[in-house]
Amino acid sequence: MAYRILTLSPGSTSTKVAVFEGEKCLMRANVTHPAEELARFERAVDQLDYRVQTVLDELAKAHFSPSDIDAFSGYCGGMGPTRGGIFAIDQTVCDHVLNCGMNHPAILGAPILYRFAQDTGKPAFAVNQPDTDELDDVARITGYPGVYRKSHVHCLNQKECAIRFAQSIGKAYDEVNVIVAHVGGGLSVAAHRHGWMVDTNDVLEGSGPFAPNRSGDVPLKPVVALVADGTESKAEAMARIGKTGGLKGLLGTDDARAIDQMIADGDPWATVVYDAMAYQTAKAIGGFAAALEGAVDGIVLTGGVSHDPIFVNAVRRRVQWIAPVAVYAGDFEMEGAAAGAVRALDGTESVMTYTGEPSWDGFKLSGAPRDVEE
Repeated sequence: MAYRILTLSPGSTSTKVAVFEGEKCLMRANVTHPAEELARFERAVDQLDYRVQTVLDELAKAHFSPSDIDAFSGYCGGMGPTRGGIFAIDQTVCDHVLNCGMNHPAILGAPILYRFAQDTGKPAFAVNQPDTDELDDVARITGYPGVYRKSHVHCLNQKECAIRFAQSIGKAYDEVNVIVAHVGGGLSVAAHRHGWMVDTNDVLEGSGPFAPNRSGDVPLKPVVALVADGTESKAEAMARIGKTGGLKGLLGTDDARAIDQMIADGDPWATVVYDAMAYQTAKAIGGFAAALEGAVDGIVLTGGVSHDPIFVNAVRRRVQWIAPVAVYAGDFEMEGAAAGAVRALDGTESVMTYTGEPSWDGFKLSGAPRDVEE
């Protein structure tokens, strides 16, 4: 049976909506919300009814209604750290995300889906939600007491591409070791060991390779000095870490096509900077190969920048000695959400009940410093 699945992802200024029947996409839209409309809402949670109507209007344009759908699935922010997999969206999930203190429309994913589930009597699922944290303990430790590494990564796309790679070699996700590098506006590299994402850089906190608009790992003392002496404000430094650093800060653009043209025009700085991002990505892949003790079945490149052969080839030549390199260019979050819902409906993957208990809430070992973020 080809199940019909509605998927969605609420972003800061837009809402992605798609309908799949099996693997076939029947409709896809990215609805932009004008700034003047969003200005009517003081908080993200206040946008719930507005976003629900947005999805309904977009479905109607394509001659669909929620009653046509077998299950609802999507990007569900605010759930906090959990293991990966499929969670049934229920009132507990909705209560948690709407009261988690996060002021971003991503928290509306679960409540929107649950609204449709209640209206139709069909199930709703959160698939590999963005706060999924399956890190090994050794991957969490830093040399700064009380600062621990956590998992904030492009989990849905990471896991979907790892699943696709495993299928391409005739295996299941929990039978392979895969390193996935998602290179979009942010850049996440993760080690997937037999179905668990055991190590990764934290794309929200500024770790890992630098990205199109994020700084990545940098020497700490110069940054502290810039803020301490007033050269940069805290807000400016935070922006460098998460919005205006990386290629954007170094080259004035985070558009890979524009940078390719700069390189074609003979710009030496653009050439070395773009290669440096590929170099750092390759270094991260090599590091995660060590985390997997050299047992790597494949390396996957995904995300928007993976459309660019200049970047892909610069990474490939540095890491292909580790394992075969596969490219899944673009973003497969909607496909991943739909595929997870299908696995839930046909019983090939178990569905978990959300309790709100985090998969990791600090080390309880004697002598371990308390997490500074508690």
